[in-house]
Amino acid sequence: MPLDIVVVMDPIGSIRIAKDSTFAMLLEAQRRGHRLWYVDPGGLAVDAGRAVATVAPLSVADDPAHWFDLGAPARLELGPGHVVLMRKDPPVDSEFIHDTQVLSLAARAGALVVNDPQGLRDYNEKLAALLFPQCCPPTLVTRRASDLKAFVAEHGDTVLKPLDGMGGRSIFRLSHGDANANVILETLTQGGQSLAMAQRYLPEITGGDKRILLIDGEPVDYCLARIPQGDDFRGNLAVGGRGEGRPLTDRDRWIAAQVGPEMKARGMLFVGLDVIGDWLTEVNVTSPTCIRELDAQFGLNICADLFDVIEARAGAR
Repeated sequence: MPLDIVVVMDPIGSIRIAKDSTFAMLLEAQRRGHRLWYVDPGGLAVDAGRAVATVAPLSVADDPAHWFDLGAPARLELGPGHVVLMRKDPPVDSEFIHDTQVLSLAARAGALVVNDPQGLRDYNEKLAALLFPQCCPPTLVTRRASDLKAFVAEHGDTVLKPLDGMGGRSIFRLSHGDANANVILETLTQGGQSLAMAQRYLPEITGGDKRILLIDGEPVDYCLARIPQGDDFRGNLAVGGRGEGRPLTDRDRWIAAQVGPEMKARGMLFVGLDVIGDWLTEVNVTSPTCIRELDAQFGLNICADLFDVIEARAGAR
């Protein structure tokens, strides 16, 4: 039975379709005969206690010159038969949180929201990894510059990052005695007002920051290693890292087995784990990427597996 696939995403006119995982999902949904609806940015609302959205009918094509068409906008009350793909990129700010609260009303009315909006609120992508401390390198989260300095002194080479960033933004590498330490810590903690994360630097990053994809708690057989280029220690594709597909190692599968059951239980159907060497560093739940790169390198159709799960869940409702 065709479903109504309602997508909440950043403006579709500005995406790079060769790398956009949301676009891959839309292509697969359309291939299966589902109806696509594009939520106008800022178009989620609540009317008389019901979740509604300003939507336009959407069609997509794998054509970099003309990849989408939109019809006339209308208002849609979200409920049974609707699958909402919540794929808006961070930051997870107050507006993002408010949108997830609207989508919780939609889920209560019978819509299937991917990923679960309560999980999107609960799982900060940096802090969520620390729910699995057996998988993580030495890590500290604090507002206190003195504690961060002590961590750097203990562990030496350290990576520091804010809790609300993405794509490698505002990530610093700091060594003990670095003359820039004070200004870096003041910037990250906003003068002691915001939490920041410190993790022991993992030299295995030179071999890539691996993205492992989980579908309903189960890992895809291949990961994308995002390898730093030039003089940048970050491997994120958004800052120029090179993506190289690889089979999962035994340790990758062990980490996935530690995290997967919790994600499945919480309705997080599509999750991206970031792994450097043998260590989990992040659990990405908002808008994980790397589908198109892995599909292209290994002849996969990751979204087919995802939509098998979505259709089964939607049918069960």
